Amino acid sequence: MPYFESRLKLNLSNFGDIEQKLNFCRDLGINNLILEFENGVNKITPELKEKISKSSALKLYYRTTIKPKNLDDLKRRLKQAKDISGIISVESSDRQVQIQAAKDSRVDIISFSTEHIIKTITPGVISLTKQNNSFVEFSLGPIMVKNKAIQSRFLRSLYRALQLAMLLNANYIISGNFDDMFKLRHPRALVSISHTLLGISLLNAKRAFSENVITLINRAKMRQGKNYIEPGVKLINRGDT
Repeated sequence: MPYFESRLKLNLSNFGDIEQKLNFCRDLGINNLILEFENGVNKITPELKEKISKSSALKLYYRTTIKPKNLDDLKRRLKQAKDISGIISVESSDRQVQIQAAKDSRVDIISFSTEHIIKTITPGVISLTKQNNSFVEFSLGPIMVKNKAIQSRFLRSLYRALQLAMLLNANYIISGNFDDMFKLRHPRALVSISHTLLGISLLNAKRAFSENVITLINRAKMRQGKNYIEPGVKLINRGDT
């Protein structure tokens, strides 16, 4: 069963930094990675994607994270993202943005990965992601802060959010999402942390770093297929029957 780090942020303007991070992941035994780029800041070109792939033997996938200021900004950025391949995630503390993103079939993930955003999660948004077969994301990166009060506060918020997600049978993934390369951990270690600190069964913790991520990747691939119409609906060619 492959385990994933689902959110490794890269600086597109510094290829040396990209190589260093990928080599560090290889040394840690992290073989499956989803690389993140922020929409509106940098856009990965096919040439750079090919260069990254050639520089590493790791299994690499790509995601673009949109951080809209408001609903209009979300709509504008999603329109821009139509030519972007890979997973599309939205991260915002604005509940109206979350609701609209959860309704939009172009969005694969609603991310609740920071302390101020995770507090805004609601059963309504989770229900909409379930209807759309999209995912909610939680991250463990903030638990690595040195400030114990902030760490404890985030852990409580993360625990409550995860319990709500499990209660509502949400589609969810857990990423490391570490800003500092030297804080990176193998997903197996993060499975143990999730099981021990967050009250997730070992099976569900493993799924959050493996099976669920594979389902997410397949969702994004299907959404980008030329015959795709909406979740559960696509055109069937005569040769497919």
